[in-house]
Amino acid sequence: MAVKALIKRVVPENKAREMIPLFRQMRSMAVNQEGYISGETLRNLNNPEEFLVISTWQSSADWVRWLKSPERQKIQNQIDSLLGGQTSYEIFHYGFSE
Repeated sequence: MAVKALIKRVVPENKAREMIPLFRQMRSMAVNQEGYISGETLRNLNNPEEFLVISTWQSSADWVRWLKSPERQKIQNQIDSLLGGQTSYEIFHYGFSE
């Protein structure tokens, strides 16, 4: 069953230019992962420093495999270093069971 992974990041305005290429690189790599269906990046209208990435995966196992992959971790470490903290992740599935 498909799942949605929600990734929240607070990107200070002075870091946005450095973050955009990392976000794009992460997305272009995700598209080629087994089980990836789609993704979108949203910016909070009331707090422009807050970003929400929603990606859809065929299964939670596909998402976890991508989450833990070395190539993803390399970029994620750069993102966390720029932000001075860790990124928040949540995973949801449709309905009442996976």
